[in-house]
Amino acid sequence: MDVDHYNVLGLPSGEEGANLTQKEITKAYREKARDLHPDKRKDDPNAHENFIKLKSSYEILVDEKARKLFDDLLQVKREQKRRFAQQDSKRRKMMSDLEDRERASFAPDPAMKAKEEEERIARKLKEEIARIRAMQANKGASMGTGSGQEKVGREGNSGVGGHVGVDKERVLKVSWEKIGEGYTAEKLRELFSRFGEVEDIVVNSSKKKGSALVVMATKHAVDAATGSVSGNLDNPLLVVPLKPSVAEFPAAKKEEQSDRLSNLVGAGYQAFEDAVLNKLTKAAENQQK
Repeated sequence: MDVDHYNVLGLPSGEEGANLTQKEITKAYREKARDLHPDKRKDDPNAHENFIKLKSSYEILVDEKARKLFDDLLQVKREQKRRFAQQDSKRRKMMSDLEDRERASFAPDPAMKAKEEEERIARKLKEEIARIRAMQANKGASMGTGSGQEKVGREGNSGVGGHVGVDKERVLKVSWEKIGEGYTAEKLRELFSRFGEVEDIVVNSSKKKGSALVVMATKHAVDAATGSVSGNLDNPLLVVPLKPSVAEFPAAKKEEQSDRLSNLVGAGYQAFEDAVLNKLTKAAENQQK
């Protein structure tokens, strides 16, 4: 395992890297991702490969089990390097003779034992990397892909929050005009994360309008985000709850409010959100089987 995933993200490795928090790792990843994104490096034939490598290293470091295995592997390598650096030629000869005698007397070989431990940890790390990639691939397949749609989901989950069905009170409708740079799923995640954990984002683009469904982890986060996110001043966001609470919208005004919100985000938004919610629900149900 020659790749140092901390160095890929521009972070210090070794014992200092092992003490980094997940927040520091995520911050470093976002800075690197903005710099290495293929859209900014159209003349670089390796841009896409480098971006995939960056994302893979980030997924390993934010997965607790995979990161622990990787840190253990680095520690074994550091100990081996430190041990050999301290040995001069005479000492290495003496150690070699001693190890020969130990092997002759059926004693465990320290170098062989360290090598086996390194290989064992490397195998476990490889398995964890495969597990993470398979999890992401299964999630992408269950959610499906569509024209003009972009999804960013929470790691390790299939469907919304791992529950059967979608709690519409945790979903926000977001819309904006198609002017200027617009909004990507990554940008929306950055904006809404300050209100709470973001589980999923599905972005739909048309010629005149952009829209998205943002699934928050809690209803409290939905309440905090509603009406608070403005986005860019030259292209503000319209943020409304997918399913307003009874306290905010009495039954007598539900139909009128629903019609008004539908008009705000465009005539085609209802069909889009219904299709996305159906996909999310089916994916969650398949995960439970």
